[in-house]
Amino acid sequence: MKSRRFVYWGLAALLAAGGLVLAFRLIQPRVAVAVVKRGLALNAMPATVAVRADYTMDLRSEAGGRVQATALRLGAGVKAGETLLQIDDTDLKLDLERATNDYNAAVRRHEIGSATKLDLETARADLANFTKLSEAGQYPAAELDKRKRELKQLEQKMEIEQVNEDALIASLATDIKTRKRQIEKARVVSPIDAAVVTVSAHVGDLIAAGAPLATLLARERVVEARVSEENFAGVAVGQPAIVRFLSYGSEQFSGRVTRVLPSADPLTQRYTVILEVNIPPERLVPGLSGEASIIIGEHPGVLIIPRRALLGDYVLVVEKGRVQQRRVQRGYESLNEVEITQGLKEGERVITDNLEAYRQGDAVRADKS
Repeated sequence: MKSRRFVYWGLAALLAAGGLVLAFRLIQPRVAVAVVKRGLALNAMPATVAVRADYTMDLRSEAGGRVQATALRLGAGVKAGETLLQIDDTDLKLDLERATNDYNAAVRRHEIGSATKLDLETARADLANFTKLSEAGQYPAAELDKRKRELKQLEQKMEIEQVNEDALIASLATDIKTRKRQIEKARVVSPIDAAVVTVSAHVGDLIAAGAPLATLLARERVVEARVSEENFAGVAVGQPAIVRFLSYGSEQFSGRVTRVLPSADPLTQRYTVILEVNIPPERLVPGLSGEASIIIGEHPGVLIIPRRALLGDYVLVVEKGRVQQRRVQRGYESLNEVEITQGLKEGERVITDNLEAYRQGDAVRADKS
């Protein structure tokens, strides 16, 4: 009987101990950890990024007049060559018609020929006859000289008339081109693919030549990365980059350096680098900001951990259910990961979240992040 009682007491003690262990494990905080692994470490220069339109421009008309029609709408997209505004060109077309009529009349007169041409032909025929008579002694030499002078005068008159006719036709042709150009200027077209951000002219408005009609925001986008002075020396055209915009959370976009501006901002002493980013154009909105890593070197097959696991030069390792604070040495660093050259082994687990909440020796339960 006693032995059975001891057995019962033993079972109860075991159950109580198991319950205590289970309870202890249940009250242990759960922590997110990442496994130390081998991979490709990137030496990446940090930069802040901002998206802006390539440029803005004021849409202006070279001609003045009354606005007859307009396609300018606030926020609308326009294409290069698209007609945005039409100025009343009725008077210009009347002037063109008048200049065309004058040109046609001048050309017709030229084709018909002038009366001087007939007089010149008659004078030449007469001079030929008088020359024969003079050679036969039947016409005075003085009169023959007079006839020659008259012929010369007619030839000069004919040349002057020809020059004047040619000049008039050329002038009228130029006038026609000028009138047509003025009519073209009355039609205002978009010089670029853009978005309309302000509108200053409406149907019925009387505008002056050169007055602003609207403001256009170019559709071309520029991603500017600002790099600190100490990091700028390693940046070069063609280097890859990883970009993250605040508006798109943790989503990352690949890119590359396309231009490096040689001078720094005098106020911030930061250099500007232009990036080409692989992102749909409609998502690249002016005003976006974020961060980038410009990759200037690689170390393959090295130990890497998430950057968020770092607490200065320390990490928190979970070993046998306990937190162990460990000093590490870092190598290459990128936007999300960092190379560890000393202080960790492959396969160890490091805490990645809420690092300030844990101390050396704390009991924890590890969950992979």
